[in-house]
Amino acid sequence: MSRISRVEVHEFAFDLPDVGWDAGGFNIVYQPNNKLRLSKYAVAIEADDGARGEYVALWGGSKIALGQTLALCPHLIGRDPHQRELIYDDFKRALRQYDHMGVGCLDIALWDLAGKQLGAPVWRMLGGWRKRLPTYASSYHGDRNGGLSSAQAYVDFAEQCYEMGYRAFKMHGWCDGNVKEESEAVLALGRQFRGRMALMLDPACELRTFADALAVGRACDEAGFFWYEDPMRDGGWSQHFHKKLRHFIKTPLLQTEHVRGLEPKADFIVAEATDFVRADPEYDLGITGTMKIAHLAEAFGLDVEIHAAGPAHRHCMAAIRNTNFYELALVGPKCGNAMPPVYTDGYSDELNAVGEDGCFPVPDGPGLGVRYDWEFIKRQRTALHEFK
Repeated sequence: MSRISRVEVHEFAFDLPDVGWDAGGFNIVYQPNNKLRLSKYAVAIEADDGARGEYVALWGGSKIALGQTLALCPHLIGRDPHQRELIYDDFKRALRQYDHMGVGCLDIALWDLAGKQLGAPVWRMLGGWRKRLPTYASSYHGDRNGGLSSAQAYVDFAEQCYEMGYRAFKMHGWCDGNVKEESEAVLALGRQFRGRMALMLDPACELRTFADALAVGRACDEAGFFWYEDPMRDGGWSQHFHKKLRHFIKTPLLQTEHVRGLEPKADFIVAEATDFVRADPEYDLGITGTMKIAHLAEAFGLDVEIHAAGPAHRHCMAAIRNTNFYELALVGPKCGNAMPPVYTDGYSDELNAVGEDGCFPVPDGPGLGVRYDWEFIKRQRTALHEFK
């Protein structure tokens, strides 16, 4: 039986060209001739038999999540790395006062370690079968800089995506939550693509009132949207609000991205406050937590949609029956994905990596099946934390 002997957490920073913060200060948008410096972190877990599990936190790699990860790392030393269920349970309790965002990257690295020890990809360990994942292009937020600056710009970008092979498209709107502008873009997309592409809208909690959320929801109804996601400034938490909204619109709601973990999502489902369920291996306590949520949704006859992009996300989707699309987030017509360039094996979540079939592949090597660029990570490193 192997034991965990060492854990490393590498903080690093990198520059993204042609993007910046929107006027609200919290959404990444197209900004020409600008460089945005972002910070992420990478985790490496080593066992005493030489096995090593790795993961670079992507959208979940925030400073807040980092603090939780660092608090948990000492409690991995000496443990059996295969006891992922027990570690999940212990860490869920340990972070009961917090949002659990620091658990995911550690659990994913443990799955990577196990897959490398067994010589099997994670999707096979999960009982998966999908090799190609139908994908939607998930746009950057609207900007005022000549990128996604108008309803027509969204239509033009969706048309570009369609010509590349995508058969689904999600719009993130503008930070000011302008109902008229948001609705016009929704209706323009519906006129152009209804029947050709599955369309989704994610205001990202920017709409300020129930009336605003209802008005945009009715525009989604008229345009035939596939789902309507996180409309309100409640932060995606209120079961009562979303249950009430469901009574007034026809478009299915997708909630629970901002409700962490199994039990709170179960409460959302039981309250009939969502039609689709969100899960994310970085946000929801790892691959272990994500698969629990997928099976929870399955028991209620609901689909679970994996949030964001990354190798762990692909492996989870490959093993879930009740799911529809891989989310290629975030992409735009004039800038690349907001991901760190940390792969050396051709793995890509860039817009142009889609296949002619509108799908992305599932990595097939042992563990996560990706090779990280540790030279880049170490070159860009701002801090190293070691536990042994």
